Amino acid sequence: MALIDLQNISKHYSAQKILTDVNFHVDEGERIVIIGKNGSGKSTLMKIVNGTLEQDGGERIMKQNLEVKMLDQRPNFKDGDTVREAVEAGLDELNRAKSRYEELSLLLAEDFDNKKTIDEHENLSRYIEHHNAWNLDDKVERIIQHFDLKKYENKPITLLSGGEQRRVALASLLLQKPDVLLLDEPTNHLDVYMVEFLEELILKEKFTLVFISHDRYFIDKIATKSIEVEECSLREYSGGYSNYLSQKAEYIRTLQKQHDNLLGVLKRENEWYARGVRARLKRNEGRKERLMTLREDAKNNPAKIRKMSVELQREAKHFNRDKSINKQKMLFEVENLGLTLGSKELLKNFTTRILQKDVIAIVGPNGSGKSTLLKALLGRMKPTVGTIKQGDFKIGYFDQHREMLDDSKNLMETFCPHGGDRVSVRGKDLHVYGYLKNFLFPREFLEKKIGILSGGEKNRIALALLFTKDVDILILDEPTNDLDIPTINILEEQLTNFTGAVIIVSHDRYFVDKIAKKLFIFQKNKEIEESHQQYSEYLELEKELRELDAMESNACEVKQKDIIREKPKTLKLTFKEKIALEKLPLEIDTLENKMKEKNRCLADPKCYEEIGITALAKELQEIEEIYEQKVEELLTIQEKEENILKR
Repeated sequence: MALIDLQNISKHYSAQKILTDVNFHVDEGERIVIIGKNGSGKSTLMKIVNGTLEQDGGERIMKQNLEVKMLDQRPNFKDGDTVREAVEAGLDELNRAKSRYEELSLLLAEDFDNKKTIDEHENLSRYIEHHNAWNLDDKVERIIQHFDLKKYENKPITLLSGGEQRRVALASLLLQKPDVLLLDEPTNHLDVYMVEFLEELILKEKFTLVFISHDRYFIDKIATKSIEVEECSLREYSGGYSNYLSQKAEYIRTLQKQHDNLLGVLKRENEWYARGVRARLKRNEGRKERLMTLREDAKNNPAKIRKMSVELQREAKHFNRDKSINKQKMLFEVENLGLTLGSKELLKNFTTRILQKDVIAIVGPNGSGKSTLLKALLGRMKPTVGTIKQGDFKIGYFDQHREMLDDSKNLMETFCPHGGDRVSVRGKDLHVYGYLKNFLFPREFLEKKIGILSGGEKNRIALALLFTKDVDILILDEPTNDLDIPTINILEEQLTNFTGAVIIVSHDRYFVDKIAKKLFIFQKNKEIEESHQQYSEYLELEKELRELDAMESNACEVKQKDIIREKPKTLKLTFKEKIALEKLPLEIDTLENKMKEKNRCLADPKCYEEIGITALAKELQEIEEIYEQKVEELLTIQEKEENILKR
């Protein structure tokens, strides 16, 4: 039985239909992403799953005593609570369970035949195990550290910003680990390091999860199933974002020609994903292999670990050579720049040149100074030290507060302030509706006031307006916030076609990988490192270097303590491993043939229409998972065999 089962659910607001006769279920261990355009009904579906919104028709069936919790967009906290108290607010029941478990353990030590005590002790053990709450104090401390809440832990929660309060609410829910966790845009207000921690925690603790997100790398890493809300219906795809792209493209190929434009977007997106991610994985194979060998071969040898660290740093420097074309027009010349906000130093010793065709992403942790650097480039903040020389050019600026919009004006007045119904976009004379249609606005929106639009709709208007300006450089501060994935695809296409320079601040790794040609990376020492590698690849290298630092530190501790290790036992393959060494290559070959067969079927409409594209994709995913397990098992045994031969 499913944990939550929605059967023939319908929902409408006044005359507008949102969901019509849809079915949706959540099984234990599933991590389901809900995707679709803004306004399609994603949040409505989530609230019905949560039970906080009543459906107009159909039935919501839930397993008895199921604990379902949802991250609110605007969380509520108890008056007077500090940040730490707010994080720990939902842990009272777990703490009581642990205290009772310890009491019963002492009782059983004296009377181990009491069946009632034994049963209660076992039930509490299962409850604590399910919530992974044996080391609750350590978990609280770890999550406060990783969500950058330590410096606020004794401050009243009311003093924090909205984004910081969302991090507190998310931390509390993750610690409680309900039976089903519902998250609406969980990566908003998280920097890339917090997102990385969130991904690892969700996977490690095996959450049952339903979530909405526009972070495509997060979706791809976390989701086991994708549910698209479109035209009041639900469509299911197996796996994360990359699977959704390929399966949706196959689905659209079976529909009429009116879907050609969407198919083109999906095809470009899928090709970029396959090219970028697979190429990066291929490049990383050798490095990963060396790193894994090092873990086994040099755990207590700082010199070897240091050698690997040097290799990784050299690899990173390979990307950091200046690849700019010096003949390009200079826009900004930055010399020895330093920025201080209040008493906090944000940046020092920054020297660079920004040229007319540069596409730059400014990245780094929350609060590191990214938006402040933008303000300095825009002339809205004077450098503390150093200089910024600016050429003769026009700037188009998009900020998180959408300062270019006037809430009292409608869309026609916004785009045609001098009358008429035409707008110029990169030399083309277009009708306003024809242009706004590209940003997913229907005709009836033309007379709507900006003030009544949602945050996501305002962002789309601000971006559409920005691309009508005759500018030499676009400066964008967190442009993907509050946007759905279809709109982000439009933004990416507009930026790709823009002929001038682009500077963006963003935590969206997928967006940065796809758009940026150069990175300005804020470092812990308040300096900026310039790099031409993809951001996700930089983060992978950085993570590996951190792991090597930890390994070197542990190795040094071992050496300092002069631990006497036991003489290694004679290493040899077990009988089971010898058999597996013979059988696994044949099994792997068989699985490879099956994968080829399934992929051929996916490319053949006659084949996949007969079987069903969703079922076929699910079969392929299951085969791929078994294949990965078999390959991993074989590699482990082969590595052990090599070590035996070396001895």
